[in-house]
Amino acid sequence: MTLGSLDLMIILPAFLAGLLVLVTHIPLGAQVLRRGIVFIDLAIAQIAALGVIVAGSGNLDPQGWAVQVAAGIAALLGALLLTWTEKRWPEVQEAQIGVMFILAATGGLLLVAHNPHGGEHLQDLLAGQILWVRYEQLLLPAIGTVLVSAVLYFFSDRLSRIGFYLIFALAVTASVQLVGVYLVFTSLIVPSLAVRHYHDKKRLGLAYTIGAGGYATGLTLSTLLDLPSGALIVWCLTVLAVLVYGLGPKGDGPKSLADQCA
Repeated sequence: MTLGSLDLMIILPAFLAGLLVLVTHIPLGAQVLRRGIVFIDLAIAQIAALGVIVAGSGNLDPQGWAVQVAAGIAALLGALLLTWTEKRWPEVQEAQIGVMFILAATGGLLLVAHNPHGGEHLQDLLAGQILWVRYEQLLLPAIGTVLVSAVLYFFSDRLSRIGFYLIFALAVTASVQLVGVYLVFTSLIVPSLAVRHYHDKKRLGLAYTIGAGGYATGLTLSTLLDLPSGALIVWCLTVLAVLVYGLGPKGDGPKSLADQCA
């Protein structure tokens, strides 16, 4: 396929899915960087994926509400557990997050060990199938995005520990089924890392520009080159982030992106 023959309508649903993810994940990612719990998104996303696997073992519709509920319950339980561990052993919270991630990841491997399509299912949850997203799949994530965005806008500076983890879990639950674990992590962390030295008035807009540009470029190239969309978006988004960081000011800015989003 050539650029001239590319039908942009093919990738439009996938691009809209990426934008929905970015709306909540960039401010959440800034909060994650400020709190020093960078790998919480991987852990919660992997736990949500484990919920999907558990629900899928019961032959439920992968796009049905029961699977969504299972993923949400798993993510919320993981968030509650992380809230407890942070309160009980705050000095090793990052290590505890890592342990939870690896347990969820290996638990998923064990659950699909005897499933002939288990490897394919795991690959979809990790790398995602964003290019094949349909418009009807965006309705529930869009509602969730509006709700999470409203909470972050009005209550961000007043969220308790448990409130933050619960909101985070809800946001990640929908995202991991739309774009996969890899893109959830990239969307949360990479744009915020790239703009951390910019002036506070520019950071949020630049972070969204990096995210949208990464999704648009990755989806276009994956369609033209017939390469996996999720993996290519990760690379495109990261390359854009490196360029933005390299062209920007150096040293600590006057205010963090997390503070701006608060």
